[in-house]
Amino acid sequence: MKYNRSRRHFYCSLGFLLIFMSNAFAQSSDKMEWWKDAKFGMFMHWGLYSQTAGYWDGHVAKGNEHFMIHEKISLKEYATIADDFNPVNYDAEKWVLTAKAAGMKYIIITSKHHDGFAMFDSPSNDYNIKTRTPYAKDPMTELVAACHKHDMKFGFYYSLGRDWEDPDVATNWPHKGGRSNLVDYPDEDIKVFSRYFERKVKPQIKELLTQYGKIDVIWFDTPELISPEESKELRELILGIQPDCIINSRIKHGFGDYKVTEQEIVEGLEVEPWEACITMGKNWGYIEYDTIYKSSELMTRQLLEIVSKGGNLLLNNGPTAKGEITDLAQERLAEMGVWIKQNSEGIYGSKPWTVQGERLVEGSKSNQKKNTSKEENTMKDNLKDETSKEIFPEVRFTIKDGFIYAYVCSPTENNVLIKALSAQKETVIKSISRLNSSEEVTWKQNKDGLKLELPVYNTTELPITGFKIELE
Repeated sequence: MKYNRSRRHFYCSLGFLLIFMSNAFAQSSDKMEWWKDAKFGMFMHWGLYSQTAGYWDGHVAKGNEHFMIHEKISLKEYATIADDFNPVNYDAEKWVLTAKAAGMKYIIITSKHHDGFAMFDSPSNDYNIKTRTPYAKDPMTELVAACHKHDMKFGFYYSLGRDWEDPDVATNWPHKGGRSNLVDYPDEDIKVFSRYFERKVKPQIKELLTQYGKIDVIWFDTPELISPEESKELRELILGIQPDCIINSRIKHGFGDYKVTEQEIVEGLEVEPWEACITMGKNWGYIEYDTIYKSSELMTRQLLEIVSKGGNLLLNNGPTAKGEITDLAQERLAEMGVWIKQNSEGIYGSKPWTVQGERLVEGSKSNQKKNTSKEENTMKDNLKDETSKEIFPEVRFTIKDGFIYAYVCSPTENNVLIKALSAQKETVIKSISRLNSSEEVTWKQNKDGLKLELPVYNTTELPITGFKIELE
């Protein structure tokens, strides 16, 4: 009997443990659902570097938004930029509505970039926009409120392991001290990360999570020398204040909820949640002479490629020092938004199909490549951007609610053959409809694939068509 009671106690305890683990997993999984369904977000890099707009001391600055260390500028001198920073044209609601019209579902903005300057009211550190600039307000208050008003999810970017204002932040990339402020703090060996962590990181993260209401994402960057114990403590700190807050992988040491790729799209299907952060132009922050942006067609193709591989696209733009989204960014986003409004059914809430994509066969021509524009060729000079700038006929697939969605991208002929949808037992097609039209679709399926007739595009349309496919 004693053995049986012990065994019953063991199974009872095991049952409680399994229920607890199941509930914990469900809570963790549930908070990610909106993020997995969202697919498309806006990344915004905004700071003192926006004021100088790519210049320093009368010349083009080295390092763009990172110019403080590349130009070897002292903290005292760099901080004088704040004397002129006054975003008088800032309109938080316009930012949010611009993102929403583009089809974006969340916004991530730099609360503190590598220069250490806080773009929010930070009582724990006076190196911030409210204390140091003529603007003398906290722009994040309005932005978070506008996001809440318009059902836009919101997150703060925070540079974790690089901070050129603090004396205790050493770096080790691409070599020892390679991304450190060595002008003001030249001795890397006396820097103690834990002091910075306690003095600045933890207080500011608490401020970001307690001053604005619900925060949906904390988006860390450059974790550098943070220890596993500190990453764990930071995660517990965040979830202790806002349990539903999502944290990206750059908290480091495996404590994030999803992984990030920068200026790069993964090769194939990713099972775990992931996000690609990609610039519209060549830079993250506002650079006055950065006027070569990716075309709307190219960025829409990138969105579809990422979604077909199970990821989200976090598309960056850098507002000006006056608080404006550039005309070029607004133009591109508006064009994407028109297309997404008509073709989003197979994007939001979708999942990858067994095939993510294929190059199209058009007529008798296989793998026919479309000439890239001068604009797209110019983008290849951006060494930091590893995403392809080629535009060629292809199809991207997703699935949702039992339907297959096929997005035919940049065709050069009116008829295409999709090999992945050849007539097989598991892919016998019952019906096909176009997402942006009620017109009947002309199609034929055989052992070679699905032959589809495409619409004729006018000059104002993105040459990408979504099809909804129902199987037998």
